[in-house]
Amino acid sequence: MLRIAVPNKGSLSEPASAMLHEAGYRQRKDRRELVLVDAANEVEFFFLRPRDIAVYVGSGKLDIGITGRDLLLDSGSRAEEIMQLGFAGSTFRYATRPGTAKDVSEFGGMTIATSFAGLVTKHLADNGVDASVVHLDGAVETAIQLGVAEVIADVVETGTTLRNAGLEIIGEPILKSEAVVIRRTGAPADDPKVQQFLRRMQGVLVARRYVMMDYDIRVEHVERAVALTPGLESPTVSPLHHEGWVAVRSMVPAKDAQRIMDELYELGARAILTTGIHACRL
Repeated sequence: MLRIAVPNKGSLSEPASAMLHEAGYRQRKDRRELVLVDAANEVEFFFLRPRDIAVYVGSGKLDIGITGRDLLLDSGSRAEEIMQLGFAGSTFRYATRPGTAKDVSEFGGMTIATSFAGLVTKHLADNGVDASVVHLDGAVETAIQLGVAEVIADVVETGTTLRNAGLEIIGEPILKSEAVVIRRTGAPADDPKVQQFLRRMQGVLVARRYVMMDYDIRVEHVERAVALTPGLESPTVSPLHHEGWVAVRSMVPAKDAQRIMDELYELGARAILTTGIHACRL
């Protein structure tokens, strides 16, 4: 069986389980379940703390896992990212009191508080900066006020929390993170069970981004219409019983669907329909 680590809580947990469900895998109904066997798909799920997943996968105890890129890099484990999943996006940045420093090059001799000590230590080393790193769990924005550190490094969304604490974001982002699929570094890239899992997850990603569009249009306008709906390879065009008309079917980006429908209507297309895609293989 393929052994997969899944986040058991936090911002990664529910989106990961939802995506796995859409990919056709069983998911737990009770949050207290730590292990779930999906015999039909030959998969065994282990629900673990997001911070621990890279450690288990890197050790080879589990085949693959879903975690955050930030947690993967912070762990220092022998694991690598093999697929981006498009949710739980975040930006990791430095912040300090106004006037303290302008960028990371000025951090020499300072103390930096963070929940991602491994990630920050490596970033400082990569930039040739000699600074102390203090590991704190949970919110770190009070570290400066309490005199624990001169700088903090934390996940930033809107920056409102930092501004309310009298801090300003400085320098370039340390990292842009999102949920990813990981495996042990050096593991066989052609493992058929892993490849099947990745195809399923990729199918979910595509199904979420696209809709199927069907419409009828006169033959003389087909070329202009299919230019608007080229599909992933090419659209399906079928003759209708009514002479001079054809039916067209194509996948289009969901975010552009309404605009495309407007342009097709102006071109003379009628009976324009869009339907959701639940799963696909490309």
